Amino acid sequence: MLTEWRHTWVVIVAISLASGLQAQDGQGLPGQNAPDENSNPNAIRLTMAETMNIVEESNLNVLLSREVVTQAIEAANRSRSSILPRVDITVRQTRSKFAIQMGESGPSGSTTINQFTAKLVGNYTIIDPTTRALYESAKRGITVAEFERELALQTVLDAAAQVYYTHLRNLARMILIESNIDRATVLLDLARTQVEAGVATQIDLTRAQAQVATEEQDRLQQETVVVESGLILKQILNLDPSRNLMLMTFRMDEDSSSIPAAGSPEEAYANRSDYQQATEQLEQNKLEKRASNWQRFPTLSIFGDYGYGSFDAFDLEGEDTWLVGIGLNMPIFDGFQIESNKRLADSRIRAQEYRIKDLQNQIRSELEYSVQDARSRLAQIAVAEKNKNLSDEELHLARIRFEQGVADNREVIDAQNAVAQTNDNLVQAIYLYNLARLELARVRGEVRSILRER
Repeated sequence: MLTEWRHTWVVIVAISLASGLQAQDGQGLPGQNAPDENSNPNAIRLTMAETMNIVEESNLNVLLSREVVTQAIEAANRSRSSILPRVDITVRQTRSKFAIQMGESGPSGSTTINQFTAKLVGNYTIIDPTTRALYESAKRGITVAEFERELALQTVLDAAAQVYYTHLRNLARMILIESNIDRATVLLDLARTQVEAGVATQIDLTRAQAQVATEEQDRLQQETVVVESGLILKQILNLDPSRNLMLMTFRMDEDSSSIPAAGSPEEAYANRSDYQQATEQLEQNKLEKRASNWQRFPTLSIFGDYGYGSFDAFDLEGEDTWLVGIGLNMPIFDGFQIESNKRLADSRIRAQEYRIKDLQNQIRSELEYSVQDARSRLAQIAVAEKNKNLSDEELHLARIRFEQGVADNREVIDAQNAVAQTNDNLVQAIYLYNLARLELARVRGEVRSILRER
């Protein structure tokens, strides 16, 4: 009975690890040494909140999305330069030779002239609707890039949280496999005792040995699975692959009242960065269309220069020079470029409207499904717990029958396999429930909200 209680306790610990019961710093699993900085100084201790913070600070895709925003800002600044005055300083020293003729019968020849000019040249377009519309479009591009950055962040946060839960589940399965090996070893010892007592046969001993070998093989396979999920998480967080991870458990509230309602789709529209990005992109396309419509408008600009002119630089024989003027440009025929630009802008607007409509339907469907999935996953946990309890009782009864010699150990092995399966099903049910809650948070527009919904 002491051995059975020890197995039950190990299973409880494994389920707690997979489901995410909050662990305290410095506490280890029962039966293990408490992890601390001295016992494993190379380990990285992570909570779910810390994982999300590292994503924002170190993930490659998030960092690249920030640079997209910076590039959009500078693109807007570059577009703004077209509507601001342009001032240059030009300095020129020229020497030219040309033919001259004094008169109809006079001598002809050539002369060489030096010319030096130093001018401050300015130009400013007073009226240019197209350029101003393009600048407004570029400013909209900054907002589009900011929503794109937030979308990238939410995507990576969702991926990191999924891998976090996956790694916890894989660690829990490793503990369950260790418990299965313990049970199989106890059965092997019991089979030896029964054979020596003449109660069991050699085939019972062989079955028990085969069961131990099978469980040990499962442990070897699970070790690879644990390493793989750990490496994926470290890659997402941009951590050193050689460092060990110590994940603090994180479990969502398993109360149906804690599952948020679907809410109105409009709330999701306001929170979803992909939807906001799509609507801002539509507004940017409309500004581009406005710019194409204004290409037929005239542009009005003023220009001028002021400087110094002489034959040679620094000869002190020059005079001030200046020029001032106003210019008007009216497009007459541009080879149908303006009409083509308008049709292109209209097409982009229609395409973006199609995308927004499809995204609206997608968000509505995701809201309905994610709430239903979370409630269904929660109900499956209760079923999995019931099946686990029944399999524990079945194993207890089968072991009594084998100890009393009224049955061989096939019933015990089948019952042990059933216990292992139901324990794994419970770990998987809690894992899938946590993922369903995570998906609901993503659909509602903020993955980090799971930190408040536990």
